Amino acid sequence: MEGIGRWALGGAAAAALALGAGELAAALIGGGSPIAAIGAVVIELQPPGAKDLMVELFGEADKLVLELATVLGALLGGALIGVAGRLSMTAALAGIIVFGLVAMAALLRDPLVGLPFAVLVVAVAIVVGVASLPRLLPRPASEPPPGAAGGLARRHFLVVTGSALALGGVLTLVGRALTARVPTSFDVSLPAPSESLPPLPAGAELAIEGLSPIIVPIGQFYRIDTRLSVPSLDPAQWSLRIHGMVEREVVIGYDELLSMPLIERYVTLACVSNSVGGDLVGNARWTGTLLRPLLDRAAVLPGATQLIGRSFDGWTAGFPTAHLDGEGAEALVAVGMNGQALPPQHGFPARLVVPGLYGYVSATKWLTEIELTTLDAFDAYWVPLGWAKEAPILTQSRIDVPRAGAALAAGRMEVAGVAWAPARGVSRVEVQLDDGPWQVAELSLAMSDAAWVQWRAGVEVAAGTHTLRVRATDGRGAVQESRRTPPAPDGARGYHETSFSAG
Repeated sequence: MEGIGRWALGGAAAAALALGAGELAAALIGGGSPIAAIGAVVIELQPPGAKDLMVELFGEADKLVLELATVLGALLGGALIGVAGRLSMTAALAGIIVFGLVAMAALLRDPLVGLPFAVLVVAVAIVVGVASLPRLLPRPASEPPPGAAGGLARRHFLVVTGSALALGGVLTLVGRALTARVPTSFDVSLPAPSESLPPLPAGAELAIEGLSPIIVPIGQFYRIDTRLSVPSLDPAQWSLRIHGMVEREVVIGYDELLSMPLIERYVTLACVSNSVGGDLVGNARWTGTLLRPLLDRAAVLPGATQLIGRSFDGWTAGFPTAHLDGEGAEALVAVGMNGQALPPQHGFPARLVVPGLYGYVSATKWLTEIELTTLDAFDAYWVPLGWAKEAPILTQSRIDVPRAGAALAAGRMEVAGVAWAPARGVSRVEVQLDDGPWQVAELSLAMSDAAWVQWRAGVEVAAGTHTLRVRATDGRGAVQESRRTPPAPDGARGYHETSFSAG
C-alpha cells in the first residue's frame, strides 16, 4: 500500500500545474487573476479584527501574504484531492473540476471580468489539472490510470512531482507578476486648476536627512485597500452617479468632471490601522472639484445624514453629511495627485478625499457612486467588521530621526519627525528625552490645517541608552492623548517613542 503522503504530494503537484496554467492564461489573455479573485472572497468573508491583525503584522505586504496563503490553500486542496484519488480516481478528477468552478465563481464576482474570460481561464486550469493528476499519483502499474501506461515508479516519483511543483510555481509567479502589474493610466491631461498651489515657500520643509517629506511621492504613498489587483478603468466609460435621498439623480462623466472648476489642496490621509509611529499616513497635493457643489446639483434632502461612497466593485465607505459643513467643507472628488492624473493604484479615474476622516470611512477609490442616506439605514464595508462608524483622524505625531536602535555620538543632536491633526491643524509639538521636561519643537510652515507639519528640536544627549517621546497639540488646543489604545475600533492612541544609544 502506497504511503498517503505520496498521494497528497502528487495531488499538490497537479494543483500547482493547474493553478500556474490558469494564472498564465489569465495574464496572456488579459484580465483578472484566479488567485486575486479567490483572495477577494477571503477578504469579504474575514471575521472582525482580521484586517487590523494583518495590517499590524504585515503592513502593506498584507496582500502578498494573503496571496501566498491562497496558493498554499490551493496546494492543500490538491493534496486532499490526491488522497481522494487513492480510493477513487473519478472522485479525484471531479474534485479538480469542482475547484475550477469555485475559481470561476470567484472570478465572476469582479465587475471587470466577463464570462468568456472566466470560462476560458478556468477551462485551461481544469484541463491541465485533469490531464496531470492521473500521471502524478502513485497508482500501481497493475491499475493504470486513464490514458497512462502505468503509475510512476518509486525512484522517479519525487523527481517528477518535484519538477511539477517547480513548474507550477514558475508559471504561477510569471502569470501573477504579469496580471499584478499596476496598469498604465489612460492618456489623460488634466486641465489647469482654477485654484493652483504655489511652490513650497521657504520654511515649509525642513532639510533634515531621514525626515519624511512634506509631499510624499506617489511611489512612496501608502496604499491599503481590499483589492488584490489594481483595476484599469476606462475614463471614457466611467461615470459618477449621485442618488438616494436627493431631489434629482445626477450622472457625471469624466470629461464633464474635468470641465468643472478644479482646485488644488494639501490633505493628509491616514489609515485607521496605523499603529502609533506607523507609516500608514501621508500628505499629498490633491487636484479635484469640490464635493459640495456636486451634491447641490442633486439637491440633498434634509433628512440625509450619511454620505456613502461606492467603488466600482461595490466597496463602500460612509460618513456623516454634517462633516461637510465643518472640517470636511473642502472635500474633493479628486482626479489628480501631486500634479498628475490620479494613478490607478490611488483611485483613477476619481476618488474621494475628505479632510479630517480616516480613509476607511471616506476615501473611496475608483469612485462610481455617491449615495445619500441616513446613518441608521446603512453600515459601510468596515462597520460590520467591528470598526467605528464615525472616525475622525486623531491627533498624532511621529519620530523619524533618530530611528529606533540607532547608535549616535553623545552631545548635541537634532531630532525630527512629523505631526498631523487634519483638519484641525497642529499648533505645537513637544519632545521628551527620558524622564526630563517636555521641550517645545520648531515646526515647519503649515501648508494647510488639513496637511501634516514637520518638526525638529535640539537635545543634549549623554553617553548611554535613551528614550525619546513626542506629543502634538492640535489647532484647537487639544493635546494628543497619552493613553495607549490599539487601532481598532477608531484609531491608535498614545505617544510615539523610540530608543537609541549614544556614546
